Amino acid sequence: MKAFKKSALLVAVGLMSVSAFAADAFAASARDRATGHFEAIGKGAVEAILADYADNATLYWIGGPLDGVHAGKASIETVWRKFTGAQGPLKVEVSDVAEHANPKGSTVSANVKFLGKGTVPVHYVLTYHGDRLVSEIWQIDPKLAK
Repeated sequence: MKAFKKSALLVAVGLMSVSAFAADAFAASARDRATGHFEAIGKGAVEAILADYADNATLYWIGGPLDGVHAGKASIETVWRKFTGAQGPLKVEVSDVAEHANPKGSTVSANVKFLGKGTVPVHYVLTYHGDRLVSEIWQIDPKLAK
């Protein structure tokens, strides 16, 4: 009986370790997806940008000529086509990345500078349910340009 209890304890500890590893892997992948999203924007790769979104996603663009709430992939596609068409290829600088995750989803925030014809300084907040981007806040933040 002692051997059984010891084995059960070892199995329980092992399962907790696997669960912790899985949670860490999920959190890390949200950061990776966010970084890939920023890079796709810099490249002007609209199809790659759109592949991140859930069908019912919402993009909150705060500041600048594209200011507004853009709901659904069709509306979001229009915004990205305007932005990438006007900007061309951009260098991307990412800083102050923070992510928070639980089994239902993840949130990633970051400061991103898109550098090209000018500097577009953005404070970003991305929310993922599973592996799909459901909410995106793009806030122009002039103090980040410094």
